[in-house]
Amino acid sequence: MADPRFFKNAGPFTLAQLAEIANAKLQGGDGGTQIVDVQPLQDAGKEHLSFLDNKAYVSAFEVSNAGVCLIDPKYVERAPEGMALLVTPEPYRAYARVAQAFYPALKPTGVIHDRAVVSAEATLGEGCQIDACAVIEAGAEIGAGCIIGANSYIGAGVVMGDGCLVSPNVTIQCAVIGKACVFHPGARIGQDGFGFAPGAEHLKVPQLGRVIIGDGVDIGANACIDRGTGPDTVIASGTKIDNMVQIAHNVEVGAGCLFPALSGISGSTKIGNYVMMGGGAGIAGHLTIGDGARIAAHSGIMRDVEPGQTVAGSPALPAKEYWRQIATLSKMTRSKKGA
Repeated sequence: MADPRFFKNAGPFTLAQLAEIANAKLQGGDGGTQIVDVQPLQDAGKEHLSFLDNKAYVSAFEVSNAGVCLIDPKYVERAPEGMALLVTPEPYRAYARVAQAFYPALKPTGVIHDRAVVSAEATLGEGCQIDACAVIEAGAEIGAGCIIGANSYIGAGVVMGDGCLVSPNVTIQCAVIGKACVFHPGARIGQDGFGFAPGAEHLKVPQLGRVIIGDGVDIGANACIDRGTGPDTVIASGTKIDNMVQIAHNVEVGAGCLFPALSGISGSTKIGNYVMMGGGAGIAGHLTIGDGARIAAHSGIMRDVEPGQTVAGSPALPAKEYWRQIATLSKMTRSKKGA
């Protein structure tokens, strides 16, 4: 069970309510039964909801004491006796909706702390929460219902839409931000890009662009997004960026992308919509990554990737070709050992 010191439970919910929230079909249970919390399969009791999304956990599901489980139709026959089922072809997404219901996002208090520093020339929307030692500079426009965490800095002229959450120790400058974005602790948005004219003396190239962020973007702890050199750096709506990700100046990222921790994108690269990168992957500059491309963990991308293509390795190759090369090398190594 989630520690109540850190997470406030909004339950209980009836099975009928949970079925509606999850967009799932209730099977084998009384719609009026109350469920008090979510729990993993191995820890759940009769008053808890759990889920099964990975076949590796079928054995845990078969002996679970959960009162109700979100489950794909193909596993219904494996359910233990007496367990209610919420049947859906997307149990993990359904679980996300249910968990959000039990543990909703923070709501702003509307309180501006007396040790916050808010310029008289800044604009705050209705109901904003500004925590201790946060700084909001002149000309900044903060939408309604935003939370600005302790020690965070919102630079001059920054525009932020409604319902954004800025965690503690975040810096945002030279940025125009949409609605319902989340910035986790330590994120850095809009700082100088790495722009130098090389020579005996490396001359700094002024970084005169912005960072443009769409709606519903989530940016992880200590992630860095540089502002553009002249063109803007752009992150389209719905993209999710993990901790310690670097996005360089002039990069354009499409909608709905997923970038896990320690991945990096060099300057002026264009990323399509719904691109997925594995952890630790790196993309060289001035490339184009097509819509729906998938990049395996720790890959090094040195050339364009076609839409829908999956690549792996460093330098990256089409995934099937890469794994054939690995298999061939493995066979050659085994042959030499046996010689």
